[in-house]
Amino acid sequence: MNQAPQNASRQFGLQLPEYPWDAMAPYLATAAKHPDGVVNLSIGTPVDPTPPLIRNALVAAADAPGYPTTHGTLALRQAIVDWFARRRNVPGLSAQDVMPTVGSKELVAWLPLLLGLGAGDVVVRPTVAYPTYDMGAVFAGATAVAADNLDELDAQTRARVRLVWVNSPGNPTGIVRGVEQLSALVAQAREVGAVVASDECYGELGWGPWDPENGGEPVPSVLDPRVNGGSTENLLAIYSLSKQSNMAGYRAAFVAGDSAIMANLVNSRKHAGMIVPRPVQEAMQVALGDDAHVSAQKTLYRRRRALLVRALESFGLTIHHSEAGLYLWCTAGEDTWITIGRLAELGIVAGPGVFYGEAGKGFIRVALTGTDERIAAAVARLSR
Repeated sequence: MNQAPQNASRQFGLQLPEYPWDAMAPYLATAAKHPDGVVNLSIGTPVDPTPPLIRNALVAAADAPGYPTTHGTLALRQAIVDWFARRRNVPGLSAQDVMPTVGSKELVAWLPLLLGLGAGDVVVRPTVAYPTYDMGAVFAGATAVAADNLDELDAQTRARVRLVWVNSPGNPTGIVRGVEQLSALVAQAREVGAVVASDECYGELGWGPWDPENGGEPVPSVLDPRVNGGSTENLLAIYSLSKQSNMAGYRAAFVAGDSAIMANLVNSRKHAGMIVPRPVQEAMQVALGDDAHVSAQKTLYRRRRALLVRALESFGLTIHHSEAGLYLWCTAGEDTWITIGRLAELGIVAGPGVFYGEAGKGFIRVALTGTDERIAAAVARLSR
C-alpha cells in the first residue's frame, strides 16, 4: 500500500500577500448602485480604440506559423532605436542593445531574478511606488528597500544595493525627475556597482513644464547622454506602448541599455521562452514609427485631465505632483479609505494611495482613463 510522503501537508508556491485590489470589492459594490452607473477611475487601463494603423499591422502579420525571435526582429529593434533618438534624446543606441518584452510588468517582476540577485542583495524602489517592484525582489529572494536617494540608506544597506528602480514619470505620484536628479542617482548607483532600471512607460505623457506640445521639455530618459555622461553602463530603460498607443491588450513593451546586461537578458529569456508574438512585434514596429496617433491620444488625455483637476479641487481634494502620467495624486487630508468611500457613494471608484506604500497613506489615485462620457459624468457628480 502506497503511503503519503511525510511532507504531504506542505504548501507549495510562494507565500505572497493578498493581491491588494481585492480590498476594493465593497467600494466597487457601493459604486455599482449609482443610478447613472459606475465611473471607474481606479486602474489606468486605456479605454480608447487602438489606432487603425496598428490593428492593420497586426492583421497583416497574422499568418505566423513559425516561432518568433526572443531578441525581436531587426526591423523592430531598429524602430526602437530610431524612436529613442527621435523622441527621447537618446542617439547612438545599437539595435543589439534593445529587446521587446511581454508588456513591461513581467520585466519589472522578473528583472531581479534575471540579473542573478538573491539573498542578501538589496533592491531599492521609490518610497511611493508600483507594488511590482517589491514583488520582483520577493521572487528573487532579495530584499526591497524604499528610498528615493541612496543617501537615505545606512552604510551597510547601501553596500548591498544591486538594483535601483527609478520610475519617472512616477506611478502613482506623477513625479518627474529632471536631468540633474537622474544624473545624481546614476552616479550614486555606479559608486556601489548597482544597476539602475528606469521604468519610463509614461514618458510621452508630460504636462505643463514637461509637455513639449505646449512649450515644455520632454521627460528625460536615463539613457539620455546628459544623464549618464554618454555611457549606458549598468543602465536599463523600460518602456511600454500600452499608454501612448492604447496597446495594453497587445502586451507590447521593450527594454534597452547596457550591452553586457542586454546580451545576458536575451540569453536568459531564450531559455525561458519569454517571447513577444511575431504579429505583436510587427504592430509595435508600426506604432513606434508613427507620432501622429500618440499626439492625438495625448490631446484627449490633456482635455480630460483639465476637467478632472477642476472637479476634484471643487470636491475638496488637493492635487500633489501629477506633472506627468495618467493619474492625479490627491488628498483630502483624511484617511484614504474615507475618501474612497465618499467617492464610491457618488459612483466613482479611485485607487487607494495605501496600495503604494506607507507614504501613500491619506492619498488616492485618480486615473484619466475614462471615456469622455464617463469623465463628464464624474465631473458632474464631483461638482455638485
